[in-house]
Amino acid sequence: MKKLLAIMLMFVFSTPIFVISTEKKPIAFFDKIPTNPNLYHDVSSFSTADLTGKVQKIKLGSKFKIRSLITNKVKTPVFKLSNGRFIRASHDNVYEDIVLRRKNVKGSYWLKKTFTVYQTPYVAGTKIANTKLTNYNKVHISQKAITKHGIYLKADGQGWINEKDLTVQDNRMEKVQALLTRKYNKPNYSIYVKQLKTRKTAGINEDKSMYSASVTKLPILYFIEKQIKDSRVKLTDKFKYIEQVNQFKGAYKVEGSGEMPKKADNKYYTVDSLLKAVAQHSDNVASNILGYYIAHQYDKTYQKTVLRVADVKWNMESRNVSSKTAANVMEALYSQKCPVISYLTSTEFDNTRISRDIAVPVAHKIGDAYDYKHDVAVIYADQPFILSVFTDKSSYEDISAIADDVYGILK
Repeated sequence: MKKLLAIMLMFVFSTPIFVISTEKKPIAFFDKIPTNPNLYHDVSSFSTADLTGKVQKIKLGSKFKIRSLITNKVKTPVFKLSNGRFIRASHDNVYEDIVLRRKNVKGSYWLKKTFTVYQTPYVAGTKIANTKLTNYNKVHISQKAITKHGIYLKADGQGWINEKDLTVQDNRMEKVQALLTRKYNKPNYSIYVKQLKTRKTAGINEDKSMYSASVTKLPILYFIEKQIKDSRVKLTDKFKYIEQVNQFKGAYKVEGSGEMPKKADNKYYTVDSLLKAVAQHSDNVASNILGYYIAHQYDKTYQKTVLRVADVKWNMESRNVSSKTAANVMEALYSQKCPVISYLTSTEFDNTRISRDIAVPVAHKIGDAYDYKHDVAVIYADQPFILSVFTDKSSYEDISAIADDVYGILK
Protein backbone atom coordinates (compact mmCIF):
# COMPACT_ATOMS: atom_id res chain seq x y z
CA MET A 1 0.00 0.00 0.00
CA LYS A 2 2.86 2.36 0.87
CA LYS A 3 4.51 1.54 -2.48
CA LEU A 4 1.30 2.31 -4.37
CA LEU A 5 0.94 5.66 -2.56
CA ALA A 6 4.55 6.53 -3.35
CA ILE A 7 4.04 5.79 -7.04
CA MET A 8 0.90 7.97 -7.14
CA LEU A 9 2.71 10.87 -5.45
CA MET A 10 5.60 10.59 -7.94
CA PHE A 11 3.13 10.81 -10.83
CA VAL A 12 1.42 13.90 -9.39
CA PHE A 13 4.65 15.83 -8.77
CA SER A 14 6.32 14.82 -12.05
CA THR A 15 3.39 15.85 -14.29
CA PRO A 16 3.60 19.49 -15.64
CA ILE A 17 0.88 21.87 -14.51
CA PHE A 18 -0.53 23.92 -17.43
CA VAL A 19 -1.89 27.34 -16.56
CA ILE A 20 -3.97 29.34 -19.01
CA SER A 21 -2.63 32.89 -18.85
CA THR A 22 -4.23 36.09 -20.14
CA GLU A 23 -0.98 38.02 -19.83
CA LYS A 24 0.73 39.42 -22.96
CA LYS A 25 3.88 37.81 -24.28
CA PRO A 26 6.91 39.19 -22.39
CA ILE A 27 8.80 41.87 -24.24
CA ALA A 28 12.36 40.96 -25.22
CA PHE A 29 14.95 43.74 -24.81
CA PHE A 30 18.43 44.21 -26.22
CA ASP A 31 21.38 43.74 -23.88
CA LYS A 32 23.83 45.39 -26.28
CA ILE A 33 23.74 47.88 -29.13
CA PRO A 34 22.76 46.04 -32.36
CA THR A 35 24.94 46.13 -35.44
CA ASN A 36 23.25 48.10 -38.23
CA PRO A 37 19.93 48.67 -36.41
CA ASN A 38 16.70 48.98 -38.40
CA LEU A 39 12.99 49.37 -37.63
CA TYR A 40 10.15 46.90 -38.15
CA HIS A 41 7.63 49.77 -38.26
CA ASP A 42 7.19 53.43 -37.32
CA VAL A 43 8.52 53.96 -33.78
CA SER A 44 7.82 56.70 -31.21
CA SER A 45 10.83 58.54 -29.81
CA PHE A 46 10.77 60.59 -26.61
CA SER A 47 12.59 63.56 -25.18
CA THR A 48 13.39 61.74 -21.90
CA ALA A 49 14.86 58.38 -20.96
CA ASP A 50 11.66 57.62 -19.05
CA LEU A 51 9.89 57.65 -22.43
CA THR A 52 7.87 60.72 -21.58
CA GLY A 53 7.73 64.22 -22.93
CA LYS A 54 7.32 65.35 -26.50
CA VAL A 55 6.77 62.45 -28.94
CA GLN A 56 8.26 62.28 -32.42
CA LYS A 57 7.72 59.48 -34.94
CA ILE A 58 10.65 57.77 -36.60
CA LYS A 59 9.29 56.56 -39.92
CA LEU A 60 9.98 53.07 -41.22
CA GLY A 61 13.01 53.23 -43.48
CA SER A 62 14.43 56.35 -41.80
CA LYS A 63 18.11 56.40 -40.92
CA PHE A 64 19.01 56.66 -37.24
CA LYS A 65 22.06 56.04 -35.03
CA ILE A 66 22.19 54.60 -31.53
CA ARG A 67 24.65 56.31 -29.19
CA SER A 68 24.15 54.17 -26.09
CA LEU A 69 22.02 51.58 -24.29
CA ILE A 70 20.80 52.59 -20.84
CA THR A 71 18.22 51.53 -18.25
CA ASN A 72 15.73 54.18 -17.15
CA LYS A 73 14.23 54.75 -13.69
CA VAL A 74 11.63 52.00 -14.15
CA LYS A 75 14.37 49.64 -15.28
CA THR A 76 13.28 49.63 -18.94
CA PRO A 77 16.19 49.33 -21.41
CA VAL A 78 16.18 52.27 -23.82
CA PHE A 79 18.37 53.41 -26.69
CA LYS A 80 19.72 56.93 -26.65
CA LEU A 81 19.92 58.13 -30.24
CA SER A 82 22.52 60.43 -31.79
CA ASN A 83 19.94 63.25 -31.87
CA GLY A 84 19.47 63.01 -28.06
CA ARG A 85 16.08 61.33 -28.18
CA PHE A 86 15.12 57.95 -26.70
CA ILE A 87 13.31 54.82 -27.93
CA ARG A 88 12.45 51.59 -26.17
CA ALA A 89 15.24 49.04 -26.76
CA SER A 90 12.88 46.19 -27.59
CA HIS A 91 13.14 43.50 -30.23
CA ASP A 92 9.63 44.24 -31.45
CA ASN A 93 10.73 47.75 -32.49
CA VAL A 94 14.30 47.27 -33.63
CA TYR A 95 16.18 44.47 -35.36
CA GLU A 96 19.78 43.85 -36.23
CA ASP A 97 19.88 44.27 -40.02
CA ILE A 98 22.67 41.87 -40.93
CA VAL A 99 23.22 38.81 -43.12
CA LEU A 100 21.66 35.94 -41.21
CA ARG A 101 22.95 33.00 -43.26
CA ARG A 102 25.17 32.48 -46.25
CA LYS A 103 26.23 29.42 -48.25
CA ASN A 104 27.84 28.44 -51.55
CA VAL A 105 25.51 27.30 -54.32
CA LYS A 106 25.68 26.70 -58.06
CA GLY A 107 23.07 27.47 -60.66
CA SER A 108 21.87 29.57 -63.56
CA TYR A 109 19.02 32.06 -63.49
CA TRP A 110 17.40 34.56 -65.85
CA LEU A 111 16.90 38.19 -64.91
CA LYS A 112 13.34 39.47 -64.91
CA LYS A 113 12.17 42.69 -66.56
CA THR A 114 13.18 44.83 -63.57
CA PHE A 115 15.93 44.08 -61.05
CA THR A 116 18.52 45.72 -58.81
CA VAL A 117 22.08 44.56 -58.25
CA TYR A 118 23.66 45.29 -54.85
CA GLN A 119 27.29 45.27 -53.77
CA THR A 120 26.45 42.92 -50.86
CA PRO A 121 23.34 41.00 -49.74
CA TYR A 122 20.78 43.72 -49.10
CA VAL A 123 20.53 45.21 -45.61
CA ALA A 124 19.96 48.83 -44.62
CA GLY A 125 22.73 50.96 -46.09
CA THR A 126 23.73 48.52 -48.84
CA LYS A 127 24.90 50.29 -52.02
CA ILE A 128 23.77 49.51 -55.54
CA ALA A 129 26.45 47.86 -57.69
CA ASN A 130 27.67 49.29 -60.97
CA THR A 131 26.81 46.65 -63.59
CA LYS A 132 26.14 46.29 -67.31
CA LEU A 133 23.59 43.53 -66.83
CA THR A 134 20.38 43.90 -68.82
CA ASN A 135 16.98 42.35 -68.28
CA TYR A 136 16.19 38.80 -69.45
CA ASN A 137 19.88 37.86 -69.51
CA LYS A 138 21.32 34.68 -68.03
CA VAL A 139 23.45 34.90 -64.87
CA HIS A 140 25.49 32.28 -63.03
CA ILE A 141 25.00 32.07 -59.27
CA SER A 142 27.71 31.09 -56.76
CA GLN A 143 26.33 32.13 -53.33
CA LYS A 144 23.03 32.45 -51.48
CA ALA A 145 22.40 34.75 -48.52
CA ILE A 146 19.41 35.42 -46.27
CA THR A 147 18.63 38.74 -44.61
CA LYS A 148 15.49 40.18 -43.03
CA HIS A 149 14.68 41.59 -46.48
CA GLY A 150 14.68 38.30 -48.33
CA ILE A 151 16.90 35.82 -50.16
CA TYR A 152 19.75 37.22 -52.24
CA LEU A 153 21.83 35.41 -54.85
CA LYS A 154 25.31 36.37 -55.96
CA ALA A 155 25.73 36.72 -59.71
CA ASP A 156 29.36 35.99 -60.51
CA GLY A 157 31.33 39.14 -61.20
CA GLN A 158 28.26 41.37 -60.83
CA GLY A 159 26.74 41.54 -57.35
CA TRP A 160 23.76 40.40 -55.30
CA ILE A 161 20.21 40.16 -56.63
CA ASN A 162 16.94 39.48 -54.83
CA GLU A 163 15.68 35.99 -55.64
CA LYS A 164 12.31 37.54 -56.59
CA ASP A 165 14.02 39.37 -59.48
CA LEU A 166 15.25 36.07 -60.96
CA THR A 167 13.70 32.99 -62.51
CA VAL A 168 15.06 29.55 -63.30
CA GLN A 169 13.00 29.54 -66.52
CA ASP A 170 14.39 31.02 -69.73
CA ASN A 171 12.18 34.11 -70.05
CA ARG A 172 13.73 35.76 -73.11
CA MET A 173 10.59 35.24 -75.18
CA GLU A 174 8.95 37.93 -73.05
CA LYS A 175 11.57 40.35 -74.38
CA VAL A 176 11.05 39.07 -77.94
CA GLN A 177 7.31 39.68 -77.66
CA ALA A 178 7.90 43.18 -76.29
CA LEU A 179 10.26 43.89 -79.21
CA LEU A 180 7.78 42.66 -81.83
CA THR A 181 4.91 44.59 -80.27
CA ARG A 182 6.92 47.81 -80.00
CA LYS A 183 8.73 47.75 -83.33
CA TYR A 184 7.06 45.40 -85.80
CA ASN A 185 3.34 45.51 -85.06
CA LYS A 186 2.32 46.28 -88.65
CA PRO A 187 -0.58 44.88 -90.71
CA ASN A 188 1.73 43.81 -93.55
CA TYR A 189 3.75 41.53 -91.25
CA SER A 190 3.02 38.03 -90.02
CA ILE A 191 5.79 36.99 -87.62
CA TYR A 192 6.12 33.91 -85.43
CA VAL A 193 8.97 32.89 -83.12
CA LYS A 194 9.27 29.65 -81.16
CA GLN A 195 12.01 28.35 -78.88
CA LEU A 196 12.33 24.63 -79.55
CA LYS A 197 13.46 23.69 -76.03
CA THR A 198 11.14 25.79 -73.88
CA ARG A 199 8.24 25.67 -76.41
CA LYS A 200 7.61 29.35 -75.66
CA THR A 201 6.35 31.54 -78.50
CA ALA A 202 5.97 35.15 -79.56
CA GLY A 203 4.33 36.70 -82.56
CA ILE A 204 2.66 39.51 -84.45
CA ASN A 205 -0.31 38.64 -86.68
CA GLU A 206 1.03 35.08 -86.61
CA ASP A 207 -2.30 33.62 -87.75
CA LYS A 208 -2.72 36.03 -90.67
CA SER A 209 -2.69 34.20 -94.03
CA MET A 210 -0.74 35.41 -97.02
CA TYR A 211 0.16 33.94 -100.38
CA SER A 212 3.17 31.86 -99.39
CA ALA A 213 4.78 31.34 -102.81
CA SER A 214 7.70 28.90 -102.57
CA VAL A 215 7.26 28.46 -98.82
CA THR A 216 4.62 25.93 -99.89
CA LYS A 217 7.52 23.68 -100.86
CA LEU A 218 8.14 23.11 -97.14
CA PRO A 219 5.30 20.60 -96.69
CA ILE A 220 6.47 18.82 -99.84
CA LEU A 221 9.96 18.45 -98.38
CA TYR A 222 8.47 17.25 -95.10
CA PHE A 223 6.24 14.67 -96.79
CA ILE A 224 9.05 13.24 -98.96
CA GLU A 225 11.36 12.95 -95.95
CA LYS A 226 8.63 11.15 -94.02
CA GLN A 227 8.22 8.68 -96.87
CA ILE A 228 11.97 8.06 -96.73
CA LYS A 229 11.89 7.66 -92.95
CA ASP A 230 8.99 5.19 -93.27
CA SER A 231 11.01 3.20 -95.86
CA ARG A 232 8.50 3.87 -98.65
CA VAL A 233 11.05 5.79 -100.72
CA LYS A 234 14.84 5.82 -100.98
CA LEU A 235 17.15 8.72 -101.68
CA THR A 236 18.55 6.72 -104.58
CA ASP A 237 15.16 6.10 -106.24
CA LYS A 238 14.84 7.71 -109.67
CA PHE A 239 11.91 9.38 -111.37
CA LYS A 240 11.47 10.41 -115.00
CA TYR A 241 10.97 14.04 -115.95
CA ILE A 242 7.94 13.94 -118.24
CA GLU A 243 5.56 16.72 -119.32
CA GLN A 244 2.77 15.60 -116.99
CA VAL A 245 4.77 16.53 -113.87
CA ASN A 246 4.24 20.22 -114.63
CA GLN A 247 0.55 19.97 -115.50
CA PHE A 248 -1.33 18.73 -112.40
CA LYS A 249 -3.27 20.93 -109.99
CA GLY A 250 -0.90 22.50 -107.49
CA ALA A 251 2.16 22.26 -109.76
CA TYR A 252 4.45 25.30 -109.85
CA LYS A 253 5.02 27.20 -113.08
CA VAL A 254 8.18 25.97 -114.77
CA GLU A 255 9.37 29.49 -115.60
CA GLY A 256 9.85 30.20 -111.90
CA SER A 257 12.93 29.61 -109.79
CA GLY A 258 15.37 26.73 -110.19
CA GLU A 259 18.07 25.34 -112.44
CA MET A 260 16.41 22.25 -113.92
CA PRO A 261 15.30 22.28 -117.58
CA LYS A 262 12.01 24.09 -118.14
CA LYS A 263 10.95 21.50 -120.69
CA ALA A 264 10.63 17.81 -119.92
CA ASP A 265 13.81 16.00 -120.97
CA ASN A 266 12.62 12.44 -120.20
CA LYS A 267 15.67 11.92 -118.01
CA TYR A 268 15.72 10.24 -114.61
CA TYR A 269 16.57 12.14 -111.44
CA THR A 270 17.28 10.73 -108.00
CA VAL A 271 15.15 11.71 -105.03
CA ASP A 272 18.24 13.12 -103.31
CA SER A 273 19.12 15.39 -106.23
CA LEU A 274 15.52 16.63 -106.42
CA LEU A 275 15.45 17.37 -102.68
CA LYS A 276 18.69 19.34 -102.97
CA ALA A 277 17.30 21.29 -105.92
CA VAL A 278 14.17 22.25 -104.01
CA ALA A 279 15.95 23.04 -100.73
CA GLN A 280 18.95 24.90 -102.13
CA HIS A 281 17.52 26.54 -105.27
CA SER A 282 13.75 26.49 -104.62
CA ASP A 283 13.48 24.62 -107.93
CA ASN A 284 9.91 24.56 -109.27
CA VAL A 285 10.43 21.61 -111.62
CA ALA A 286 12.10 19.47 -108.94
CA SER A 287 9.22 20.27 -106.59
CA ASN A 288 6.73 19.25 -109.29
CA ILE A 289 8.47 15.91 -109.93
CA LEU A 290 8.41 15.06 -106.21
CA GLY A 291 4.79 16.20 -105.93
CA TYR A 292 3.71 14.23 -108.99
CA TYR A 293 5.33 10.85 -108.21
CA ILE A 294 5.77 10.63 -104.43
CA ALA A 295 3.06 12.98 -103.09
CA HIS A 296 0.64 11.62 -105.76
CA GLN A 297 -0.40 15.10 -106.87
CA TYR A 298 -1.17 16.04 -103.27
CA ASP A 299 -3.79 13.37 -102.68
CA LYS A 300 -5.71 12.70 -99.44
CA THR A 301 -2.81 10.82 -97.87
CA TYR A 302 -0.55 13.78 -98.48
CA GLN A 303 -3.11 16.23 -97.10
CA LYS A 304 -3.70 14.18 -93.93
CA THR A 305 0.03 13.80 -93.33
CA VAL A 306 0.68 17.53 -93.66
CA LEU A 307 -2.39 18.45 -91.59
CA ARG A 308 -0.99 16.54 -88.59
CA VAL A 309 2.00 18.86 -88.36
CA ALA A 310 0.64 22.08 -89.89
CA ASP A 311 -2.49 22.08 -87.66
CA VAL A 312 -4.52 23.57 -90.52
CA LYS A 313 -5.19 22.47 -94.09
CA TRP A 314 -2.47 23.65 -96.46
CA ASN A 315 -4.08 24.26 -99.85
CA MET A 316 -1.46 23.46 -102.48
CA GLU A 317 -3.22 25.55 -105.16
CA SER A 318 -4.08 28.76 -103.32
CA ARG A 319 -0.95 28.47 -101.12
CA ASN A 320 -2.43 30.84 -98.55
CA VAL A 321 -1.05 30.13 -95.07
CA SER A 322 0.24 32.02 -92.04
CA SER A 323 3.75 32.42 -90.68
CA LYS A 324 2.74 30.17 -87.76
CA THR A 325 1.58 27.35 -90.06
CA ALA A 326 4.83 27.52 -92.01
CA ALA A 327 6.78 27.46 -88.73
CA ASN A 328 4.90 24.34 -87.61
CA VAL A 329 6.01 22.46 -90.71
CA MET A 330 9.57 23.74 -90.45
CA GLU A 331 9.67 22.48 -86.87
CA ALA A 332 8.40 19.07 -88.01
CA LEU A 333 11.09 18.97 -90.69
CA TYR A 334 13.72 19.87 -88.09
CA SER A 335 12.46 17.14 -85.76
CA GLN A 336 12.90 14.51 -88.50
CA LYS A 337 16.70 15.03 -88.36
CA CYS A 338 16.79 14.40 -92.09
CA PRO A 339 19.22 15.37 -94.89
CA VAL A 340 16.89 18.13 -96.12
CA ILE A 341 17.35 20.27 -93.03
CA SER A 342 21.11 20.31 -93.71
CA TYR A 343 20.46 21.18 -97.37
CA LEU A 344 18.45 24.19 -96.19
CA THR A 345 21.51 25.54 -94.35
CA SER A 346 23.38 26.02 -97.63
CA THR A 347 21.21 27.71 -100.25
CA GLU A 348 21.64 30.33 -102.94
CA PHE A 349 19.55 32.69 -100.78
CA ASP A 350 21.81 32.73 -97.71
CA ASN A 351 23.07 36.29 -98.30
CA THR A 352 19.64 37.84 -97.90
CA ARG A 353 16.74 37.88 -95.47
CA ILE A 354 16.97 35.93 -92.18
CA SER A 355 20.40 34.38 -92.64
CA ARG A 356 22.19 37.46 -94.01
CA ASP A 357 23.81 38.72 -90.79
CA ILE A 358 23.54 35.72 -88.48
CA ALA A 359 26.81 34.01 -87.62
CA VAL A 360 25.41 30.58 -86.67
CA PRO A 361 23.93 28.04 -89.14
CA VAL A 362 20.47 28.88 -90.44
CA ALA A 363 18.22 26.36 -92.21
CA HIS A 364 15.64 28.37 -94.12
CA LYS A 365 13.09 28.31 -96.92
CA ILE A 366 12.28 31.50 -98.79
CA GLY A 367 9.24 32.49 -100.81
CA ASP A 368 8.77 35.35 -103.29
CA ALA A 369 5.84 36.34 -105.51
CA TYR A 370 4.29 39.66 -106.48
CA ASP A 371 4.67 41.93 -103.42
CA TYR A 372 5.15 39.01 -101.02
CA LYS A 373 8.57 38.24 -99.54
CA HIS A 374 8.93 35.52 -96.89
CA ASP A 375 11.50 33.46 -95.03
CA VAL A 376 11.04 30.60 -92.55
CA ALA A 377 14.07 29.41 -90.59
CA VAL A 378 15.58 27.27 -87.89
CA ILE A 379 18.32 29.36 -86.29
CA TYR A 380 20.93 27.21 -84.56
CA ALA A 381 21.65 29.45 -81.57
CA ASP A 382 22.76 27.88 -78.27
CA GLN A 383 19.08 26.99 -77.97
CA PRO A 384 17.70 26.64 -81.53
CA PHE A 385 14.55 28.54 -82.40
CA ILE A 386 12.13 28.96 -85.29
CA LEU A 387 11.68 32.36 -86.93
CA SER A 388 8.98 32.72 -89.57
CA VAL A 389 8.54 36.08 -91.29
CA PHE A 390 5.84 36.75 -93.90
CA THR A 391 5.69 40.22 -95.45
CA ASP A 392 3.56 42.09 -97.98
CA LYS A 393 5.00 45.13 -99.77
CA SER A 394 8.18 44.98 -97.74
CA SER A 395 11.85 44.24 -98.46
CA TYR A 396 14.60 41.70 -97.84
CA GLU A 397 16.29 44.32 -95.65
CA ASP A 398 13.19 44.49 -93.44
CA ILE A 399 13.27 40.72 -92.96
CA SER A 400 16.98 40.89 -92.10
CA ALA A 401 16.32 43.64 -89.54
CA ILE A 402 13.62 41.55 -87.83
CA ALA A 403 15.93 38.53 -87.78
CA ASP A 404 18.84 40.53 -86.38
CA ASP A 405 16.72 41.96 -83.58
CA VAL A 406 15.25 38.60 -82.57
CA TYR A 407 18.61 36.83 -82.79
CA GLY A 408 20.17 39.58 -80.68
CA ILE A 409 17.91 38.45 -77.83
CA LEU A 410 17.94 34.68 -78.35
CA LYS A 411 21.53 34.08 -79.49
